Amino acid sequence: MTDNRKEYAEREKRVLDAIALRKPDRVPIVSATEMFFIRSAGLTAAEAMYDYEKMAAAWKSSMKRYNWDMAPLQHAIRSGPTMELLGMKTFKWPGHDLPENSYYQWVEREYMMADEYDEFLRDPSDFTIRKLMPRMASCLEPLAGLPPISWLGTGYTLLGMLPTITGLPAIQELMEQLRKAGEEKAKWDRMQQRLREDLAEMGYPLFTLGVTYCAFDWISDCLRGMKGSMLDMYRQPGKLKAAVQLLEPMTIQMALTTAARSGVPRVWIPLHRGAAGFMNQAQFDEFYWPCLKSLLLAIIEKGLTPVPFFEGDYTPRLERLAELPAGKVLGHFDKVDRKKCKKLLGEVMCFWGNVPSSLFIAGTPQQIREDVKNLIDVFADNGGLIVDASSTGPPPESKPENVEAMTEAVFEYGR
Repeated sequence: MTDNRKEYAEREKRVLDAIALRKPDRVPIVSATEMFFIRSAGLTAAEAMYDYEKMAAAWKSSMKRYNWDMAPLQHAIRSGPTMELLGMKTFKWPGHDLPENSYYQWVEREYMMADEYDEFLRDPSDFTIRKLMPRMASCLEPLAGLPPISWLGTGYTLLGMLPTITGLPAIQELMEQLRKAGEEKAKWDRMQQRLREDLAEMGYPLFTLGVTYCAFDWISDCLRGMKGSMLDMYRQPGKLKAAVQLLEPMTIQMALTTAARSGVPRVWIPLHRGAAGFMNQAQFDEFYWPCLKSLLLAIIEKGLTPVPFFEGDYTPRLERLAELPAGKVLGHFDKVDRKKCKKLLGEVMCFWGNVPSSLFIAGTPQQIREDVKNLIDVFADNGGLIVDASSTGPPPESKPENVEAMTEAVFEYGR
């Protein structure tokens, strides 16, 4: 076995041991960072999204420099040309409508109106194609003029209507634009595959590729917006719950499908509205926890590891998280009472995080080392710890010496 293959196996085992609450040979360090890797290698965010080979080279050089146990892969860094070809309205991104070094931004709107629940619940596929997609991408606006998709479900209507539809100039232009977007995205996908293979040859496993969403977040983030979904909890809770229940099996299917295609048995789940500050505990128990718990258990049942990112303060939710099976979930924590988390989840869930992101920007290497040591002192007695920054890895503006200090502290105190 070559040295790189040996290190690959050691790193993989180290992380798997920590997730299973077995004490590894050393506390693992894995980061969900994205833009910091780019900035650290001297690229702008815009270059990373528009020059695929530069992005891949930056990823490899940063991975080698910081020497973490697994490599993150891009969830926020996307193909800028593909987004332009689609005319995405749901994002703003660097090199397009944001400054060169900005982080991409999700454009939150009510893409589904308050009075459209019934239509969505009656036929979510048709609603997605003829209402949501045209509202989310300018390239897809002609879809709003289509007849209901179910009308094409007979041989007569398929023969009579489909050629007519595809012969329309607007639809032909749409299909040509989709062809161009598909070719561009294929270039990005090929780069991603080569990057993954190169990282493996360097001795670094990939942490995660599969992704899914909590059903409530799907509605709140992507359909109704925060204001709309929060009002729905009071004004039409029954319809909100019905939509959550409709999407729940789809979130499970997305998790299983993306994990199977990637070959990586860990599924990233960014969580948003369940944090303290968005809803009280009673609302969490009524609207959020049932669909989140169902999703996590379904992923576990298939032998995969759910990796929820608990963005925001999850201290009030720890008692609910304690209901999950032991050694099967890896939780990335942003803000949480560490001692309370250890008390309630120490025998349940591996803790991933949560060196304060602000320290990487405004702190010193010594402050980073002290915080990492505190993390290890609190969590690492039974192995259930993986170190990272509190948010999705060190922020883009982090001082490189502070990020290096995190790695050094893990190697010093984590054995």
